[in-house]
Amino acid sequence: MFLKDTAGPVDEFVTRIGGDPDWVGEAQWPLCARWDNPMAFVGQFRLPGDELHMAYLFICGDCEETWAPEAGKNALIIQPGRIPPFITTVVPSWDPSPGGGTPVDLEPACPGDLEGYESRMYGSPAWLRDEEYPPGGPWSFLFQLGSCGDGSCGHLTFDDDHVYYGFISGDGQEGRFLWQCV
Repeated sequence: MFLKDTAGPVDEFVTRIGGDPDWVGEAQWPLCARWDNPMAFVGQFRLPGDELHMAYLFICGDCEETWAPEAGKNALIIQPGRIPPFITTVVPSWDPSPGGGTPVDLEPACPGDLEGYESRMYGSPAWLRDEEYPPGGPWSFLFQLGSCGDGSCGHLTFDDDHVYYGFISGDGQEGRFLWQCV
């Protein structure tokens, strides 16, 4: 994962970790299925194409089973898109400040150009364990987040024991997130 130098303000709608979401449409903050409180925002990912589409990653801060793609304890919200049926969202009653965080340079990569579990967008996932696509596909690989090492990557544990995977539905309207550890 390559972190960009942010001497000035961060532009809206860039791929980044941390801060608050730059919503394309109305805010759709997901609630944790276990605690019924807002999930922690992890980061946002700009999707390819001529029109503006974003994927927003959230995870329950103090919850088990956050690795499961459809347990309601993590959410990859696509805008414009649709909310998965196992996710409940709210318009925040607090005042999130769009922006902030650390821009992440996740260049599209050819699998042959990468070694191990490097962070990247597109291409194909490097599974830490067995292949594990979300159920009910088809799903396209969106991103992989590997070791960050310096602790600057928000609410996820970024070390050599964890790899995080994001996917987008075949129609581009829904996202799924899962992770594996050794």
